[in-house]
Amino acid sequence: MPDLAYLNGEIMPIEAAMIPIEDRGYQFGDGVYEFVASYEGRLFMLEEHLDRLERSMRELAYEPISRTDIKNAVLELFKASGYLRAGIYIQISRGVAPRNHAYTKKMLPQIIMTIRPVKDMPAEIRENGAKAITVEDMRWGRCDTKTIQLLANSMAKQKALDSGCDDAIFITDSGIVREGTSSNLFIVAGGKLATHPLTPNILAGITRMAVLSICKEAGLEATESFFDTNALYAANEVFLTGTVTEILPVVRIDDNIIGDGKVGVITQQVYDLLKKKAMG
Repeated sequence: MPDLAYLNGEIMPIEAAMIPIEDRGYQFGDGVYEFVASYEGRLFMLEEHLDRLERSMRELAYEPISRTDIKNAVLELFKASGYLRAGIYIQISRGVAPRNHAYTKKMLPQIIMTIRPVKDMPAEIRENGAKAITVEDMRWGRCDTKTIQLLANSMAKQKALDSGCDDAIFITDSGIVREGTSSNLFIVAGGKLATHPLTPNILAGITRMAVLSICKEAGLEATESFFDTNALYAANEVFLTGTVTEILPVVRIDDNIIGDGKVGVITQQVYDLLKKKAMG
């Protein structure tokens, strides 16, 4: 079975899916997206992903699209693939029109999806932890809207890889810690977890949401609060959260060893609880 794509109502081999050159997603980055993963043939937190997709479209003043139609398309594509552990990428652009910064209100959106097997994080990184660098946050001011404008994220990720690290962590010019290039960030200090509050400066991660819920159920204290690089470097544990990232322990940031340089007990506990939740 080849990897499949969905393009405006039609399922086809991914190589056959093409979009017009004047699609505003291509011309202006005028598009929103989601990525949904499955575990053992069950899509995880699909409704929450659709909630966020609808919010992103509202924030960019898109014409309404039927949530039911999008959900049915996701389920149809997922079923057609036959994959048990899959990742579905959903992208919606404002539509196609002659290139102009301004846009008309009645454009037909382009709805694109692709599905592939999920490439899980290598076991070595899960067991030994990841390395990260910090970079100044140069992204636009609405990171809470999940748009396809990811150039700053891509450049930061590449800088991390070129530095021999696994990811980059965005910080402000005053040292406030934001999030990773495609993930939210938690620290553990004194047995308590903390993550950046929901503001326009970070994305409301679905896995972040799941982790906060898990912590409440498990009796782990988790707060949404601002913290700086001093707190980051001094933390007992640090981990990143994301749909594919799941729970990724970070044991070295810049030139600083986090805790004892090993995957922390609370990080492992949260990871185990997340996997249990995802497996149903």
